[in-house]
Amino acid sequence: MKKLLLLLLSVSAFSLASKAQDTVKTTGDAPLVIWGSVDAYYKYDFSKHANIQTSFASDQNSMSIGMLDLGVKKKVGKASFVGELSFGPRGQYQSIPNGDGTAANAGNTFNIQNLYVSYDVTDKFSLTAGYMATFVGYEVISPVGNFNYSTSYLFSAGPFQNAGFKATYVFSDKVSLMAGVFNDNWNTYTANSATPEVSTFGAQLMVAPVKGWTAYINFASGKYSGTIIDLTTAYQITDAFKLGLNAASKSGMGAVNYEGVALYPQLAVSKSVTFGIREEYFKVKAGQGSGTPFVPLVDIGVTSGNSVMATTITASIKSGPLTFIPEVRFDNTKNIDLFTDSKGAGTKSASQFLLAAVYAF
Repeated sequence: MKKLLLLLLSVSAFSLASKAQDTVKTTGDAPLVIWGSVDAYYKYDFSKHANIQTSFASDQNSMSIGMLDLGVKKKVGKASFVGELSFGPRGQYQSIPNGDGTAANAGNTFNIQNLYVSYDVTDKFSLTAGYMATFVGYEVISPVGNFNYSTSYLFSAGPFQNAGFKATYVFSDKVSLMAGVFNDNWNTYTANSATPEVSTFGAQLMVAPVKGWTAYINFASGKYSGTIIDLTTAYQITDAFKLGLNAASKSGMGAVNYEGVALYPQLAVSKSVTFGIREEYFKVKAGQGSGTPFVPLVDIGVTSGNSVMATTITASIKSGPLTFIPEVRFDNTKNIDLFTDSKGAGTKSASQFLLAAVYAF
């Protein structure tokens, strides 16, 4: 009797397992994917105090942390979701005003990087809603997604994230188009409390003319945040040499209007070592927008009508999932004394050394 009972249980278990496998095959279920990164850095400004007001890595002469980034995603049939949280100063935005004098995310030790759901209407057409990393610009928040550890002025002045709804149509592997509507406020998952509206229109055209070359033409316009036109492109010219470019112009409303261009040549000298330069020109336009509750995420320090040339020399040294990033940066301005020297006097130049370690999983 016991042997018969064990035999029946074994057959039932095998049958259930077979049905579960068939369900996975027919519905297209994918496993839960988990990814993330951890980063730390040391930075020394040769003026002996922090000078360059771009995002992140601002601690002077200190062993400091970036962030712990944790992401999960899963797809069941045609529906999928992405969730990503960061813990630490690189992922925190405690100074984002809500428009009513309070600060979004104030006091939090974490920040939501991405939280959205998607649905594939067809193999070519998809819909996405939620809080998403911005489609504008070349650089991103996570150090895993950037070659340079320090960030550009263009990155700091533009949006980091947008909350909204978008539709994407893939015409072919060489052309796709995204269009959507987004909240009036950048870098927070709610609309500005002073003027809550879903009033920003955004679009992105992707073209891949030849193998290894991809270009994105981005457009975002809102009556509170202004209008951004942005070109982001990268071309893997040879197996060893890659060239990237970011050019952007912002006008209209908002606290900072700007224009700039950044060039990203990179040369791999081995499978584990790559050298690169970021050469950036950034200018704040005279007569920038005002009269709105919108403000930029970071006070980049560049005043109206002034421009900066920034040269960043970076090496990427990989050992499995760990990347060491030594970096030297030189920023110069021509119009006014934007920086200060070791005695606190105004100067037109600033320089710093940085060494970062990034572990991706």
